[in-house]
Amino acid sequence: MNPLAGKVALVAGATRGAGRAIAIELALAGSFVYVTGRSTRGSPSSMRRPETIEETAELIAARGGKAAAVRIDHAVPPEVAALLERIRGEQDGRLDILVNDLWGGDPLAQWGVPFWEHDLAAGLQMQRNAVHSHLITSWYAVPLMLERRSGLIIGVTDGITDGYRGSLFYDLAKASVIRLALAQAEELRPYNVAAVALSPGFLRSEAMLDHFGLTEATWRDAITKDAHFAVSETPHYIGRAVAALASDPEIMSKSGRALATWNLAKEYGFTDLDGTQPDWGGYARRTLGLDMG
Repeated sequence: MNPLAGKVALVAGATRGAGRAIAIELALAGSFVYVTGRSTRGSPSSMRRPETIEETAELIAARGGKAAAVRIDHAVPPEVAALLERIRGEQDGRLDILVNDLWGGDPLAQWGVPFWEHDLAAGLQMQRNAVHSHLITSWYAVPLMLERRSGLIIGVTDGITDGYRGSLFYDLAKASVIRLALAQAEELRPYNVAAVALSPGFLRSEAMLDHFGLTEATWRDAITKDAHFAVSETPHYIGRAVAALASDPEIMSKSGRALATWNLAKEYGFTDLDGTQPDWGGYARRTLGLDMG
């Protein structure tokens, strides 16, 4: 099954975590994927993580997919402009799917302090990394979609309700992605281009596993330390959510909305790698008394 055969996707921020898995799942569904980020072999980003965009492209190739790794800082307009010109030239002007998974905010976020005590430079840099980069990339990418009057933009966020996320600068960045989806959807609707925000649940990323000293094979050992781990999900869960959205012929009916993996899994019927359907929203409602949407 290759529902996205012939499609061209750009996953901005595909070095690791959700972005990497999204790129892989789009490729498995048949898309040619441009894998971008700041971390390359021999030149890590400020995140100081070992994963690279080249590794993501190699993982795709090993599964029979097609991808190109391109080192880009999506907060720098000339670099993004050059990337989109490259895509235009290599793909006959075609770009069907844009996933903005740009973040880079983990080293910048401060928790447990009021906003006036949060490092201001770090908080503003978080907005550049995680909001301005989304807007810049969409600005350059949308014209290719308009020419074909077709396309999908997905912004990856954290949470889909109005609840406060615990730190003003973090909350502002994640809430802004949802607002970007709503605003882009309004202006793109006449051109048959959809825009949505998408949230994972408790994401079992490489960084999260490292924090607990675990691997994907041993992650259940963390449940004794943090019960929430029992309903955690791999990055491939959101990857499969993206592939399902990109394959939906009625995607325009969702344009402008904030969506979540746990709801989309029920609607589209996809599972996580182990065949389960983690329901972070249901768990949070039952166990924590939180409305996650």
